[in-house]
Amino acid sequence: MSRFDDVCRGTEDSFGVSPEVVASAPGRLEILGNHTDYNEGVVLSTAVDCRTYFAVARNREDMKCRVKELSQGQSRCFGLDIAQEELPHSDWGNYVKGVVACLQQRGVNVPAFQGCILGDVPLSAGMSSSAALEMSLVYGLLCLSGESLEWQEIARVGQQAENDYVGAQTGLLDQYSSINGVANNFVFCDFRSYEVKTVPVPEGVALVVANSKVKHSLTDEYNERRKDCEAAVSFLQSHGENVDSLRDVDRKLLGKYKEQMEPLPYHRALHVTGENERVKEALTLLEREDLEGFGKLLNASHESSRINFQNSTPELDILVALSQEYNGVYGARLSGGGFGGITVHAVPDTVTSAYSEYLRAEYKKQTGVDPDIITCHSGDGASAERIKAAGALS
Repeated sequence: MSRFDDVCRGTEDSFGVSPEVVASAPGRLEILGNHTDYNEGVVLSTAVDCRTYFAVARNREDMKCRVKELSQGQSRCFGLDIAQEELPHSDWGNYVKGVVACLQQRGVNVPAFQGCILGDVPLSAGMSSSAALEMSLVYGLLCLSGESLEWQEIARVGQQAENDYVGAQTGLLDQYSSINGVANNFVFCDFRSYEVKTVPVPEGVALVVANSKVKHSLTDEYNERRKDCEAAVSFLQSHGENVDSLRDVDRKLLGKYKEQMEPLPYHRALHVTGENERVKEALTLLEREDLEGFGKLLNASHESSRINFQNSTPELDILVALSQEYNGVYGARLSGGGFGGITVHAVPDTVTSAYSEYLRAEYKKQTGVDPDIITCHSGDGASAERIKAAGALS
């Protein structure tokens, strides 16, 4: 059976009702533009063909919200008065509670519900399983309630839930990518103008994703990096530069203050400004189908992450170094927040199997760890469909 069928069956088995709505949303891969979104920068990403499903029906038994995560068999229950409910920040139930609360704050009359979650987006790996969960929840609950929001506001619901209820001060990249994905296309996002456009993926290129098995928890490191970026902007403003964010800074301007700025803010800003420039260059190279040039940008991005943003790990560095030793690979870099998780490798689609086996064997030889390696394709964005009235309510 498909995961769609599995999550429907799970709702029937867990709650004795058929789902009224099934929503799903993809994870994403960050292709270029590392930590640029919250600096009003530009990002190149892609939705992937791994998704999280949310099957849901109204609950008129006791007016509680009940949700079960099927892969772990864990359940959470809370009332619609979210302010009176407490869970530790690290608990996955906060994503559900946060989405409900943020929809309520926007005037959405979320009904009490019972539903199941099931997905195949790898957890804590840098493919944004969190945004896939958030967007499937938002789309599902909006469809269940018969209400709607503009897609930009849907993205902000997910971001706010993560910021306020989980404690990670993330930007909007993950939600924008999950919503706007189109098969066989990258997604270009401008986080100042909020322009979004699709960029065709050249034929013959595949994305091999290697999970280092180093699990990352972004909250502390992410927040620290964000403060460093803000400190760089404050420094430049205090020296008379007309900048509102790192989007207004290029590497030439930054170089004027290399000796005066504190090292951490300087290097964080150097990474972000370089990433903005690499994204813009990538658009030209992809239009020309210059995959070798595009791959060099991936390699340069990882080197900047390693040296300037310091969000790589020895394990991620090994995976990228291995890519540079394999003839024909275009390029590789860490993807996502960093501090563990995954690397993404742009390779000819004719070598994906052989290259995956090479990566697996060599990484295990050097680390003793057997990595998870998959070949990803660009997928479509979030969606929801109404199935039928729940069996217990008919």
